[in-house]
Amino acid sequence: MKPENKDLIKALLEHSASLQEDIFDDTEEMLGQVPFILQVMARRPEFMIFSSLKDFYALRPRSLDPKTAELLAIAAAASAGADKCLKVHMSAASRAGASEDEILDAVFIAAIIGQTRVLASALRTFQEFEGKPKEM
Repeated sequence: MKPENKDLIKALLEHSASLQEDIFDDTEEMLGQVPFILQVMARRPEFMIFSSLKDFYALRPRSLDPKTAELLAIAAAASAGADKCLKVHMSAASRAGASEDEILDAVFIAAIIGQTRVLASALRTFQEFEGKPKEM
């Protein structure tokens, strides 16, 4: 990395306490709480700050309104089995104007994709099994 870029990062991290405070405040406003993983990550400011900035911009892209972004987060969390994230993003989606029906539909869409993932893998394995000679 170029020395001038290392200096920029160093200068940014010299303000880590202030940045962490702002990140916590913004997260509280966006999600209605500060998730525990963010609180633990704060023990490593160099990780937490850059990770949080990435997350913030990913969860609030310019091309999507907050409600749509949260509904996508719900579907992703549901399909990943991330129950704690699912609760956080359901609350955030509601705060962003999503109805209970919209939240439920996001979960059902995630379920379809999850089911397809299981079936695709399992049925391929079954096809391989089916084509093998049977053991006696």
